[in-house]
Amino acid sequence: MRASARSQAQLAVSADGEHWSLINASPDLRYQIESFPALHPRPSISRHSPIYSVVLTSAEVDAALGLLLLRESQPFHAYATDAVRELLLTDNNMFAVLRRQPDQVRWHSILPGGRFHPLPATEEGLLTCAALTTHGAFPGHISAERSKDLRQDEAVIGLILQNGTRKAAFVPGAQDLSHEWLKQMEDCDVIFFDGTFWSDNELIDIQGGGKTAREMGHSPVSGVGGTLERFASLRKPRKIFIHINNTNPMLDEDSAEYAQVREAGWELAFDGMELQL
Repeated sequence: MRASARSQAQLAVSADGEHWSLINASPDLRYQIESFPALHPRPSISRHSPIYSVVLTSAEVDAALGLLLLRESQPFHAYATDAVRELLLTDNNMFAVLRRQPDQVRWHSILPGGRFHPLPATEEGLLTCAALTTHGAFPGHISAERSKDLRQDEAVIGLILQNGTRKAAFVPGAQDLSHEWLKQMEDCDVIFFDGTFWSDNELIDIQGGGKTAREMGHSPVSGVGGTLERFASLRKPRKIFIHINNTNPMLDEDSAEYAQVREAGWELAFDGMELQL
């Protein structure tokens, strides 16, 4: 088997190279920060951090646990839907470490269908994020009774990021693809998309039971209605799979599945991958 090293899905974006926004905060965040010098503090500035904000797409452990690693006194902005924020700050006492001081973390609400700016305006432009619900479910550790009290369209979101004419999509979890989504992605320069499972029954075939990929909120890569088929008409964007489960056979670069993905014009994200738009 031939494969590249991959930690949890994490994206850092910047318009000027000085201020950075993290899209999600993975459990591997410390390692990821250490591996990327642009996110290192400046030694000449006391308690400095280039991390200006964090944008959460869900309350999943692999999307939010890294916030606890940012619990020091350096303030930053956090963007999340009201439902995700409530699950983290009200239902989980551990995240109280993010509010030991006034304005330690400055929270901002994300509304599905709304737009926000996770970075300050600079000479290089103003980054705009458009939030779209993916109609996903709340994490498995949230009870069905608790989920009923929260807006379902706020459980999981995807993002369209734009600075001037440059556009990128970031969707680590999507149960299905709507025509609206595909239209918005047609003129993107790059798409980072859910590549969790190769097939809908992947875990069932391996474990002998459980949920399908779609029941877990993930569109399978292959098969009828899968990501490869649905995105086949998109020619402009550079298409990159993220959030790939370790059961997915396309991780093996010697496999037929990997060859099929590459032939379809897709790439697999890897640690240290950098893009400039």
